[in-house]
Amino acid sequence: MTAVGPPVLAPMLAGSTGMPADPTGWVFEPKWDGVRAVARVWDTKVALASRLGNDVTPSYPELSALGPALGERAAVLDGEIVAFDDRGRPSFERLQRRMHVRGPNRLLMAEVPVLYVVFDLLWLDGRLLTGEPFVERRRQLETLGLAGPNWRVSNLLPEPPDDDLLAACRQVGLEGYVGKFGPATYLVGKRSKSWTKVKCVRQREFVVGGWSEGSGGRSGQIGSLAVGWVDPDRPAPPGHPFALRYAGQVGSGLSELLLRHLGTAFKDLATETSPFVPPPAPPPGLHVVRPELVVEVLFNEMTTAGVLRQPSLKGIRDDVPPASALWSGELA
Repeated sequence: MTAVGPPVLAPMLAGSTGMPADPTGWVFEPKWDGVRAVARVWDTKVALASRLGNDVTPSYPELSALGPALGERAAVLDGEIVAFDDRGRPSFERLQRRMHVRGPNRLLMAEVPVLYVVFDLLWLDGRLLTGEPFVERRRQLETLGLAGPNWRVSNLLPEPPDDDLLAACRQVGLEGYVGKFGPATYLVGKRSKSWTKVKCVRQREFVVGGWSEGSGGRSGQIGSLAVGWVDPDRPAPPGHPFALRYAGQVGSGLSELLLRHLGTAFKDLATETSPFVPPPAPPPGLHVVRPELVVEVLFNEMTTAGVLRQPSLKGIRDDVPPASALWSGELA
């Protein structure tokens, strides 16, 4: 048994997108469309921390059984908490029903079961493993036998994803893959180009800077969200921490659950000064808000002016700081 709990370690983040020029030595696995969670497991106890370091243990009580499953072993695991749709695909939209609930009842847990997909081992029985190569950390992870009703180890692709696999991925509607350079160490709390996102669909994190009223049945209510990127090269408007570069309106994907959540949030975030620089001309009747809410958006392409085409809201990312949604000019 471990008298003192394992160390608190912040997750490493992918620092690049797209396939590496030379995939030799790289390992690829599915990109799980969930929320990142670092698990500290010791003395049959489990503590889960989000990407921002918040305690999310009460939101996923079924993962407490991971502690007894490891027995006398103590570990720090890195992984993703995932929910699945009716077709067995990872669904961030469905996971939204669990993300904001602390102490869910049995009915909700049965309706939206979660799976903790473990893909890295950072510390084991008193030994810090972050300085070891990924392939060695992965080898030791596989010796733990993590296969339970609500957790398992992420599977690896036998080969790097080719064009046919990426096309099939897009057709099925999956998010993509993550490539990890086998010899690379784990940089705690930092981004590293030794991890790369290989996306099948275009999606990005945006900051909400306002909302417009809907029409018809949504008259007087939220109809679309005005979103943007953080642009450090533009001066921050008065009263705001940064400037947003306008990226358009997102109206598709607004479920009743999201509308209720957004309606409550916008009451607290309402402001008189637009966070967009320059403020967008259309649409009329834009209600501006402080840029504190991050959303994940799917889209087909982006115009030369930087406006999204056919965007659709996936969900709210309360595990992502707004300042990290930087303008990059990349569509991958």
